Amino acid sequence: MRDLRYEGRRHVSVLIPEKERQMKHALRRLRTGAVALAACSLGLSLLSVPAAEAYSVAPLAPQSERAPESNQFSAEGVTTIGELRTVDSSLSYAPNGATQIIQHPGATYVKVHFSSLRLAQGDYVTVSSRDGKESHRYDRHLNRATGSDYTTDGQPGFWAMSVEGDTAVVTLHSSRPSRGSAATIDRFWRGYDRTEIAAHNFSTQSVCSTDARRDVVCYQNSHPTEYARGRAVARLLISGGGLCTTWRVGNTNRMLTNKHCFSTQSAVSGSEMQFNYQCATCGGANPGAGTKVSGATLYRVSSGGSNQLDYTLFSVNNFAAIQGFGTLYLATSATSNGTRIYVPGHGDGSAKRLSIYEDTQNGATCAVRNANYNTWNISYSCDTSGGNSGSPVLNASHRVIALHHLGGCPSNQGAKAHLIYNEIASLIDNG
Repeated sequence: MRDLRYEGRRHVSVLIPEKERQMKHALRRLRTGAVALAACSLGLSLLSVPAAEAYSVAPLAPQSERAPESNQFSAEGVTTIGELRTVDSSLSYAPNGATQIIQHPGATYVKVHFSSLRLAQGDYVTVSSRDGKESHRYDRHLNRATGSDYTTDGQPGFWAMSVEGDTAVVTLHSSRPSRGSAATIDRFWRGYDRTEIAAHNFSTQSVCSTDARRDVVCYQNSHPTEYARGRAVARLLISGGGLCTTWRVGNTNRMLTNKHCFSTQSAVSGSEMQFNYQCATCGGANPGAGTKVSGATLYRVSSGGSNQLDYTLFSVNNFAAIQGFGTLYLATSATSNGTRIYVPGHGDGSAKRLSIYEDTQNGATCAVRNANYNTWNISYSCDTSGGNSGSPVLNASHRVIALHHLGGCPSNQGAKAHLIYNEIASLIDNG
C-alpha cells in the first residue's frame, strides 16, 4: 500500500482522488478527537504557552500526587498556604522534550524542584508563568549574579523561585544537537486558594469586631507616609508552603520576622521574600508577582518561647533588587498607652493590607491598649490574622514599636521593639 501522505507531498495534489482526500480528512479529525478524549479522561490539559516559548505541539502536564504528610509544611503558629506534590518529569535534548508543563488547576503559585540539572556549557532552562510575565533563568552553574535566584532545602538539587498562577512552563534552551536528559523535576509546591487556606488552618480570633483592613494602595493618597513605609514589608513564603510577614530593618541588608516563623539557617535558605505583592487598585484583587528574593544568612534568634521577644534577624540574596522598597527603623524607647499605631502585613496569604482604623474607615484609629501587657509585649486590638506574624507595628512617627506575633482579641500582641533593639543593635544600622 502506498503512503498517500508521502505521495501527496511528492506529487501535485490533484492526482489524489477526491474520495481518498475526504477519507484522509476524516481520519485526521478522528485522531485529534482521540487525543483530546484521552487527555480529558486522564485529567490532563493541552496548554498554550507564551509566544516566546512557542512549540508545535503543546506537551501534556504530567500526573502528580500529594507528597506524604510527613513532608508537608507544618509549624505551630504559622499559616500553611501550600501543598507539596511529587511528579516524574524531565527535560531532554530530544526534539519533543525541550518543554514541560507543571500544573495544578486552581493553584495560586507553583514552585518547581529540580533534583538534577545536566546542562551543556551555554545552555539554560527557564521557569515561567503561563502568561510569560514572570520568568526565572538557570544555567549549569546556578550563578545568582548572572541568572535567577533560587532556594535550597539541604537535599540534592534546587528549588526555582515560585511563579504566580497554576502553571509553570519549564523550557530547555539549546542550539546544539546534544543528546540525553538535561534536567529532572521530582517535586513542586502548589499554592492553596483562599478557601483551602481557611480549611487547612486553625484561626485564633484576631480580627476584632469589624475587619477594617484595606489594600495598601487604598491609602496611597490619604495616608501617603503609611503607604510608603509599607513598601518595606514583604510576604514570607517559608520552605514553599508556610506564610508569615517580614520586613527590612535599618540601612543594611537585614530583615526581621518572628522566631516561630523560622529559626534555622536551613529554613532561611529555603524561603522566599516577596516584595511589592500588593494590589494595583483599591479592592481590585489584582496583585502582581512583585520582586522575589531568597533568604541568605541567619544572624540572630531570640531566646525564650513565642510569647516572649520572638524574633529572627537574617539577610537576603540579591539585596540590590529590594533596596528601592525602603526600610524601617526600630524605636529605642518604650511606648505608652493610647499611642496611635498601624500595621502593614500579609494576613491570610493575601496581598499586602494596612490596618489603620479599629472598625470603620475614618473612625477610631488603631492604638496601643496596654504598653506593658507583660515583660515582653504590648497589646492592641488592631486587626490582624494568620500570616500577619512578623508584621511591624508602627507609631505616628513611623518607627516600629513592636513586632506582631500573637492574636487573641481584644489583646493582639507585639514584642516590644526597644527590647529587640537592645539585643541586635550591633547587627543593624538603625538610622
